[in-house]
Amino acid sequence: MTKTILLATTAALAFAAAAPAFADTARAPQTAEASDQGVLVFAPDFFKDARPNTALDMVNRVPGFSVNDGDGARGFEGAVGNILINGSRPASKNDTGSNVLGRTVATQVERIELVRGGAPGIDMQGYSVVANVILKTTSSREHVLTANASLFEGGQDLFGGSYQFTAREGERTWGVTLSDGISSSDSNGAGYVVRTDANGNVLRNEQYYNDGYGGGTSIRGNFSNPFMGGKIDLTARYGLNDWHNINLQTAPDVRRESLYDEDGHSGEFGVVFTRPLSEKLKLESRFIHEFGDFESVSTSRTRLAGVDSPEQLFSGEGESSETILRSLVRYERSSAMDFEAGGEIAYNMLEVEQAYTVGGVAVPLPSASVKVEETRGELFGKATWRINPKWTLETGLRLESSTISQSGDASQEKSFFFAKPRVLATWTPMANTQVRLRIERTVGQLDFGDFAASAEFADENVFGGNVNLEPESRWVGEATFEKRFWGEGIVSLGLRHDEITNAIDLIPLDGGLSAVGNIGDGTLDQLALNVTIPTDKLGVSGGKFGFRNTWNKTEVTDPTTGEKRPISDVRATQATITFQQDITGLKLQWGGAWIPLLGQKGYQPDQISGWRGTDYYELWAEYKPTPTLSIRTQVNIWNDFDVTRTVFADRETRPVAFVEERFVDPRTFWQIRVRKTF
Repeated sequence: MTKTILLATTAALAFAAAAPAFADTARAPQTAEASDQGVLVFAPDFFKDARPNTALDMVNRVPGFSVNDGDGARGFEGAVGNILINGSRPASKNDTGSNVLGRTVATQVERIELVRGGAPGIDMQGYSVVANVILKTTSSREHVLTANASLFEGGQDLFGGSYQFTAREGERTWGVTLSDGISSSDSNGAGYVVRTDANGNVLRNEQYYNDGYGGGTSIRGNFSNPFMGGKIDLTARYGLNDWHNINLQTAPDVRRESLYDEDGHSGEFGVVFTRPLSEKLKLESRFIHEFGDFESVSTSRTRLAGVDSPEQLFSGEGESSETILRSLVRYERSSAMDFEAGGEIAYNMLEVEQAYTVGGVAVPLPSASVKVEETRGELFGKATWRINPKWTLETGLRLESSTISQSGDASQEKSFFFAKPRVLATWTPMANTQVRLRIERTVGQLDFGDFAASAEFADENVFGGNVNLEPESRWVGEATFEKRFWGEGIVSLGLRHDEITNAIDLIPLDGGLSAVGNIGDGTLDQLALNVTIPTDKLGVSGGKFGFRNTWNKTEVTDPTTGEKRPISDVRATQATITFQQDITGLKLQWGGAWIPLLGQKGYQPDQISGWRGTDYYELWAEYKPTPTLSIRTQVNIWNDFDVTRTVFADRETRPVAFVEERFVDPRTFWQIRVRKTF
């Protein structure tokens, strides 16, 4: 299979290189202007065959672009998504670009600009490619009503929906969103567990079942209006959410049950004020406040030969918040050059109280009660220079200073300072060919939850907290080649190398516990390939074939063994092969995806665990009988999903205590969505 894929990708690259021999079709996007080859403009007519209902439908059909709503890290700079609306990002990190576009009807889109490698006046936020959706200013009333369901064979059926209303009156916009969301694990299923000792003797052979599901209800309001010579955008949200999980193993006279339940509340408020200070100088200020709380309990019950073992309980409750104040000024010296400078301050907090008991008897935990606080300031400056129609250079520097303090069961305070330079050079020798080079230093955000204890009873793990965590930083070097052909065809090939400092993984603690911690330096080498081939010239009208994969090779030193190994939970490969087709005569779109192989490994002081899935299939069809109604059905099928754990008897000599293999036959599940816009 690997050989076949390599041959196929080699052929695709050769095919793309020959593409200039073919004339671009009428559907090929036009550049923003003859001298600006780095910005591609897609008019609404480009998407007419797809019959889009919302602006998000249109963005999802932009060739060579994948929506990224950000990683949710603390702060704003470098943590938000790759979608802009009228040149700006939404007022809140959680009101993502895809959320805004999902409640915007397609008829309100004037055009979509695909900015590759940077452009004056565009805040790239570290991305090489962003989509800027330009909306009309005509008055309108927009309603988007959605109903959806996930139906599992033998599992938990889930139902949800949303209502979104937006009013536009010239430059004033306001709206409300009511949502009942659903969430579930795509690896739910039934199977069996086999545990053997080091000599292959069977210790357990039990039936297995797991299910994970949840959801959330929320209300959001948005308001935008001219204000004090500029524009103000406001958003606010409040929601309730829950998650439930069960893992069950049974055999004659055996029952092992692990349960997890969590309920919480969350909310946010955001405001953005933009104002021109002069013809070439623009001010943008942003305030965001987010808050949340949760209560959770993990339960483990075991019955052997009719005798119950002491029940294990791991309970927790906590609250968190983030407050951000950010301001910048952007100076557009000319249509080819602009400068940006600003600053950001933020305060983050997580307070957690946790308890672990066995048979009602408390078991001490490191950092069971903890409050983590961070104050962070950042100054940044950027410059974008369109040197000529073929070359664009973006440079920037961010200076970050932060202090993280911990109180509760342990007291600790650390301060950090990082300089984060960035250089992105873009060469566009012709309209359909581009090369992007990037050098950047990035700094990761610590997960405050890692400062506190946690439990995974399904795998018989209890983790301690770590008060000594430090942020992971990377020097990143990346080169990307992009070739466009036949209108919607694209070949993108990227090479990347990361030099990692203070890599984060799992470390050993006293008392047989483990925790998330820093394990030293490491490396990442990555090859990314994305191919889309329109099939009109191959005799299949309206079709697109796709192949994408990212190959990762990582290396760190294991803190327990001192040996070189990969970084935990980084997937070495995950190829996805897709095909989709517009059948305009039937008002139908359909498509499918196949993932031949996927999986990852995790390394702990006492065990090595990993999961592996093969032959994941997805098939979907969407029928749009009218321009305002769509009915979409999707079926997802796993062939198998296997989890393996090798547990060691001690950390010094690491003899194998047992090997456990969990074979799961994930249930087929159907997703149905009905959407009406009016």
